[in-house]
Amino acid sequence: MLEQNIKAQLKTYLERLESPIEIIASLDESNNATKIKELVTEIAELSDQVTARFDGTHTRRPSFAIAKVGEQPRVHFAGLPMGHEFTSLILALLQVSGYAPKVSDEVLNQIKGLNLSGDFDVFVSLSCHNCPDVVQALNLIAIYNPNATATMIDGAFFQDEVEQRKIMAVPMVFKGEEQFGQGRMTLEEIVAKLDTDSASKDAEKINAKEAFDVLVIGGGPAGATAAIYAARKGIATGIVSERFGGQVMDTMDIENFTSVQKTQGPKFAADIEAHVKDYDVDIMNLQKVSKITGADQTTYGMVEVELENGAKLESKTVILATGARWRKMGVPGENEYATRGVAYCPHCDGPLFKGKRVAVIGGGNSGVEAAIDLAGIVEHVTLIEFDTKLRADQVLQNKLNSLPNTEVILNALSTEVIGDGQQVTALKYQDRATDQEHTVELAGIFVQIGLLPNTDFLKDSAVELSPRGEIVVNDRNETNVQGVFAAGDCTTVPYKQIIIATGEGAKASLSAFDYMIRSGQ
Repeated sequence: MLEQNIKAQLKTYLERLESPIEIIASLDESNNATKIKELVTEIAELSDQVTARFDGTHTRRPSFAIAKVGEQPRVHFAGLPMGHEFTSLILALLQVSGYAPKVSDEVLNQIKGLNLSGDFDVFVSLSCHNCPDVVQALNLIAIYNPNATATMIDGAFFQDEVEQRKIMAVPMVFKGEEQFGQGRMTLEEIVAKLDTDSASKDAEKINAKEAFDVLVIGGGPAGATAAIYAARKGIATGIVSERFGGQVMDTMDIENFTSVQKTQGPKFAADIEAHVKDYDVDIMNLQKVSKITGADQTTYGMVEVELENGAKLESKTVILATGARWRKMGVPGENEYATRGVAYCPHCDGPLFKGKRVAVIGGGNSGVEAAIDLAGIVEHVTLIEFDTKLRADQVLQNKLNSLPNTEVILNALSTEVIGDGQQVTALKYQDRATDQEHTVELAGIFVQIGLLPNTDFLKDSAVELSPRGEIVVNDRNETNVQGVFAAGDCTTVPYKQIIIATGEGAKASLSAFDYMIRSGQ
C-alpha cells in the first residue's frame, strides 16, 4: 500500500505521538475494505504506540477511526486518505494522541469553548485541493469536543450515498442530516460559524484598535505584498481580509511565478501568509468591509473603514486589494443548480462526474485546461465558447483537439440550465449565427468565463469605478479619493496575473508611504 519512502517519513512523524492510540477498522467483504485493512496494518507496524483493531462497529463500511487508547473514537475516515488527504491522516494520528496543533491559543480556546455536539460528515474527492483544510479543521474540532465526531467520506468509496444526497460538489459538509457548508472553508471560518457570538466579540476587539498608517483591504497577493512593503517601513500596518489568500486559494497549479517553478494555490497562499506574519502586521481575517469614507480633500484627514459586523477602523491611508471572483453565466437555473451540477472548480468536483457527460463554458486557458482535465475522468466533454474562436494558448488547443471524447462548439450563447428539481440534466444554448436554440443533455456544467472585481461595496462610495466595476487607478495606484489607493485584480490595471498583482501591491504601498511623507502625516 505505502511506498518505502512514504513509510519512512510516516515512521518519523509517529515518533512524535504523545500517547498510545488505536486505529479501529470497520470492514466488509469489499476490495476497498482489503485496502483499508492493509493501510491500517502498515501504519500500526511503524510504531509501538499504535495498535490496529478490526472489530469496529461503525455503520459506514469500510472505514476506520483513530482514538486515544481508552476513549471513544471521534475522528473517522470512510475511505483511503491518500493524495491530498494524506496530510489529514498524519495530523489526525498526531493530534488524537495529544500533539499540539499549530493554531493560535486564541483559536484553540475558541474551539474548546464551543461545547459542541453532533456528527460532521465531509464528502471529498482525493483530487480536491480545497478538501484537506475542511477535513483537518473538523477533525481538530472533534478532538477537542468530546460529544462531536468528524468523518471524511471519499465519494468514490460511497457512490450510492453521493447519489442519494445529490452531492455534485466537494467539499460538502453535513451536520447530521442538514447541510452545514460547501466549498473551501478555513478552520477560523468554521469555528466562527459554530460560535454564534463571534461577530460581536470580533467587533468589540476591532473597535478598540488604534488608527493605522496603512490599512490594506484584502489578503490576496496584492494585499499581502502591500502589507509587507508598508510594515518594512516601520509604520502601523493592518490587513482586513474576508479570506486570507483570496482567489489563489481556489487555484490549482501555478507555474508562471518567476523563481517558483511549480506550486499549488493553497501552498502559495500559506507561504504568503507566513511571509506577512514575519512582520508586525495586524491581520484581521474573516472580516468584510461594507463602507469606506475618504479623507478630507484639503486637510489630509483619516480614512474611515466600516465592517459588516459594525466595527470601525481609521487609517491615514487605505489600499484596496479586494481581488476578483469567478464570473457566472447569469442565466436561469444557474443559481438554482449551483453545487447540484453547476460547478466552478473542475479539479475539486470533476471526479464526482466520472463516466458522465459534462460541458465547460469558456474557451480561454482556464476553460480549455478544464476540458482537458475532465476528459480523462468523464464520458464526454462539450466546450462551449461565445466567440467564433478559442482564446486559449495554441498548445492547449492542440491537446484538446487530440482527445477523442471532446467537442468544441463556437459562436454559442448559453441561455439556460435545465434540471429535474434535484440536479442538472441539460444546458440550452443559442447558435449566434443562426439564432437556433439547441439542448445538450448532460450531468454537469463547469463555468470558466473570467472574473468580476470584488467592488460591490464601493458602488455608493466616492471611489471611481470603471463600467466593468474595476477601481480606476493611475500609474501610482492612486484612486480619485484622497488617501485611498488600489492594487491587483480589482483595478483597471490590465492582465489579471498573480505576479502583476504582487508588483501592483508593492507600488500601491510605496505610493501610500510617499503620500504620508508629502502630506506631513
